[in-house]
Amino acid sequence: MANDQQISAPLLEDSPPISHLPDRDEDFVRRVWIESKKLWHIVAPAILSRVSTHSVMVTSQAFAGHLGDLDLAAISIALNVIIGFDLGLMAIGLGEELADLAGVLARWLIPMHFSFAFYFPLQRFLQSQVKAKAIMWVAMVGLAVHVVASWVFVGLLKMGVVGIAVACDISWWVLPIGLMAYSAGGGCPNTWTGFSLEALSGLWDFVKLSAASGVMLCLENWYYKILIVMTGNMKNAKIEVDALSICMSINGLEFMIPLAFFAGTGVRVANELGAGNGKRAKFAAIVSSATSLIIGLVFCCLIVIFHNKFGLVFSSSNIVVQEVNKLSILLAFTILFNSVQPILSGVAVGSGWQSYVAYINLGCYYFIGLPLGILTLWFTNLGVKGIWMGMIFGGTGIQTLILLVITIRCDWEGEAKKASLRMQKWTDQKFLPKE
Repeated sequence: MANDQQISAPLLEDSPPISHLPDRDEDFVRRVWIESKKLWHIVAPAILSRVSTHSVMVTSQAFAGHLGDLDLAAISIALNVIIGFDLGLMAIGLGEELADLAGVLARWLIPMHFSFAFYFPLQRFLQSQVKAKAIMWVAMVGLAVHVVASWVFVGLLKMGVVGIAVACDISWWVLPIGLMAYSAGGGCPNTWTGFSLEALSGLWDFVKLSAASGVMLCLENWYYKILIVMTGNMKNAKIEVDALSICMSINGLEFMIPLAFFAGTGVRVANELGAGNGKRAKFAAIVSSATSLIIGLVFCCLIVIFHNKFGLVFSSSNIVVQEVNKLSILLAFTILFNSVQPILSGVAVGSGWQSYVAYINLGCYYFIGLPLGILTLWFTNLGVKGIWMGMIFGGTGIQTLILLVITIRCDWEGEAKKASLRMQKWTDQKFLPKE
């Protein structure tokens, strides 16, 4: 009788079903929510700060575009190519009129280059302490200064495109001055104690790590600058450069979102690995990648919907707007690829794989993507679309696939042990008694 009761009891209609799936689903949703809050605490201010700083470039091109097609092409070359290459490869093979004006702007933009040397180290210094809000507010002030300065120099003083360059110089120097004032003025009481020679300790290890990271970012950044240089050698280069630079500006502005996730992912992965939590580091990478991909898909849809409209923001020329419309589909694919690739690079940075990613970037971009783009240009009549197709599908696409495979096959627990050992080593060195 007892056995009968035991067998029939689970079959009673008022007995609750035995299942653990709701609990597991609820736990998963809770974990995603907790990780998302940690991630967005870093990413949200980073997005606003990066969008604000990049908007200095975008608003400059918008001002120039309504001055004329030549002005837009020249400021695009000066900001995208010259700033990107830091005065290397100046404007190779371009038309004489366009190259002359770009060269004039390059000289006016020299002060802007020096601001980078101060701004980016200060940005990283505050970012490592999760003081992203300070970076955000300073960047927004810089953007406001740029808009006002552009209006004064272009609208009131009638300095034309040179006035835009002067406004860029002023607004970019607002950024390091503002961050330095915050850091030294009490914003970092636990980490800023004044200038000291102790800052040079462990400098060689830092240089090696930074050099690998710098090469990785430069190879990626220069890749699309080469696309603009190649376009400048085509027939009707002025219109082609205008259209491509507009697309690159839109792509660059949206790219600030994945770049913010790149920074946030690097911080989250590094923190979890440093704490010895391999599984949490993996989960942080998954949440970040999925979130950035969803945002990228939204922007892809917006580009497709407004494919014949967004060019009007940058130019009043119907010819330029039509050329932008022809490139809109490639822009959508570029945004899609770029919504994932920086996050995977952020995983690499957080895991200390910078040197490996630098080699991957070099191979994919310069030994696959760039040659494929050149061959497409030579053997098809697609023009700038052919170059871009070869570079985006051959370079960025393959790079994203390789990074994805590496990330999936990563031994997260092993990486956590390595990170813990490095942290212990640095801690022991820091607290060794001085002789």
